[in-house]
Amino acid sequence: MSHLAAPRSPSFVRRRVRRPAILEPLAVRDFGLLWAGDAVSQVGDGVFTVAIAWQVYALSNAPTALAVVGLARVVPMVGFVLFSGALADRLDRRRLLIVGAALPGVAVALLAALALGGRLELWHVWAISAVVGLGRAIAGPASGAIVPELVPANLLVQANSLGQLMRPLAMTLVGPALGGVLIAAAGPGSAFAVDAASFGIAVLALLAIRPRPRVREGTSPSLLADLREGFAFVRGQTWIWGTLVVATVWVLVIVGPFEVLVPYVLKNELGAGAQGFGLVYAAGGVGAIAAALGMGQLGLPRRNVTVMLLAWGAGCGAVIAIGLAAASWQAGIALGVSESLFTVGEIIWITLMQSLVPGELLGRVRSIDWLLSVGLLPVGYALVGPIADAVGARQTLVGAGALSTLLVVATLLLPGMRDPEGRL
Repeated sequence: MSHLAAPRSPSFVRRRVRRPAILEPLAVRDFGLLWAGDAVSQVGDGVFTVAIAWQVYALSNAPTALAVVGLARVVPMVGFVLFSGALADRLDRRRLLIVGAALPGVAVALLAALALGGRLELWHVWAISAVVGLGRAIAGPASGAIVPELVPANLLVQANSLGQLMRPLAMTLVGPALGGVLIAAAGPGSAFAVDAASFGIAVLALLAIRPRPRVREGTSPSLLADLREGFAFVRGQTWIWGTLVVATVWVLVIVGPFEVLVPYVLKNELGAGAQGFGLVYAAGGVGAIAAALGMGQLGLPRRNVTVMLLAWGAGCGAVIAIGLAAASWQAGIALGVSESLFTVGEIIWITLMQSLVPGELLGRVRSIDWLLSVGLLPVGYALVGPIADAVGARQTLVGAGALSTLLVVATLLLPGMRDPEGRL
């Protein structure tokens, strides 16, 4: 019985009060600053998403007007993201992040001033949206490439899980709720002002991070040569190009139906009101948050590529369930499952790139990933309407989910696709 009376050692006490694994990267000062600034900025993004839709429909009550906003934001990303990836491998990535936050911050501040002053026109919204898209293109590749510079390799999964945890929390819960309150109280101009301030806070956090100048031996004479080097590396890694190819098709097949038809089915076929609509999407956010917490605690699975692709495939399969749902609560459960599985795959994918792609190439590889993630998005949006009109919204969702599931899972059959599973 002596073991029952033995005093607990200090080490035991320390183990019991140890912080959750997902929070460990926050102990690294510079990563904590990066994450905090990004968290505030993403809340601002959630505010902006609500405010821009409200403002556009106040100026022109036509879906095409809002579609042009999305197009204006995507085009600069497609046109510039590859070059920003090359710059991220040449320059201090922190500086690119500062520019990528400051540029849209100034643009949104101008948008707020025009809206508050009653001088805002639709073309202003489109032009400012393009500047916001340019800022995203500048910061995007650097944002993922800088993380391995800030945290040790054994904390990469936790660091990426923190990023995926904050995104749904900010973009689907806190940000939109705050945006709605601001619009109701003082109009969309006040919401734009808050978003601009969030960019300012992000810039201040980035300025506090220690500079990390890039040191490269034998720098290529041109950005085009750098880009060729990046593409050559991707071509030599089956697990990268295989994932990017399926992601490109995936964007074309599933994203348009998912973003356009899920709201349509909820409103027009399941009879969800505003409250039900919000709860269904909140369920998706809860699923993503739960998955990020789980991944942050459990770490990278041993069969990482297999789990990544099966998670994405099953997430696409859950879209079928949304198309077949007979009630909004069923769609909410399916959306929560889908978003949780997509989040698991995304965390594994980002961690694999940060772990296995050489640091001097990571910006360019991330930029190729960004390009293929948005390149066919306008085409997908253009096709979903005519297809849904021809075969029905539910049928389009079911077909898109089934085709995407088959494509993603079939990628596992590529020779060499699962090579990283023996390297981490």
